[in-house]
Amino acid sequence: MYTIMIIEDDPKIAGLLQSHIERYGDRAVAVEDFEQVVQQFEQIKPHVVLLDINLPSYDGFYWCRQIRSISTCPIIFISARSGKMDQVMALENGADDYITKPFEHEIVMAKIRSQLRRVYGDYAARHEERKVELDGLTVYLERLEMELGDRKIQLTKKETILLETLLRRSPKLVSRETILEKLWDDSFVDDNTLSVNVTRVRKRLTELGITDALETVRGSGYRLISNWKASLPS
Repeated sequence: MYTIMIIEDDPKIAGLLQSHIERYGDRAVAVEDFEQVVQQFEQIKPHVVLLDINLPSYDGFYWCRQIRSISTCPIIFISARSGKMDQVMALENGADDYITKPFEHEIVMAKIRSQLRRVYGDYAARHEERKVELDGLTVYLERLEMELGDRKIQLTKKETILLETLLRRSPKLVSRETILEKLWDDSFVDDNTLSVNVTRVRKRLTELGITDALETVRGSGYRLISNWKASLPS
């Protein structure tokens, strides 16, 4: 069973999409709080997103960018806006497909099935999953997860990049400049923003029972010390 997330503020259209998807045996979840779309995305963990453009507060292009910053999940726009530039903007902002309203439900299902096959099924690229591992701690770079023993937690994209950088160079020091370049390219970011991201990574490690592993070297950078191996079951 696959999960489809519906981001559509017209309850009638959202309900029709939901019932049609469920008729095909999949799970469909319609968003109700349009201020917390990303948070709901992280909770639902959908396989495909159906996204309207005209939404309360922020439009679909904005939410597409937000989702794309943390996930490669297929995104299909469904909108009454049929202009060429709307479709171009959707694709430029990270969408995988575009359907104009009014639509045939069979077309929507065919588009969903196409994305499911491409990403998860028969047509999915067969390649070894990218991951980085150190003494039993594994960070899965594509599914944004970290695992230690039988415990597993979800990460954001920036948390994943930061952990990958620290794990690959452990136990060596990683300079602040190196981390800034990895996370934000050449964009200016103040020290507080980097500190906040490091604090979040420490919290994620703590959730796996790892404490005092991420060291701050004042004025220089950060170092990850493997101190969790002894806590793993033999």
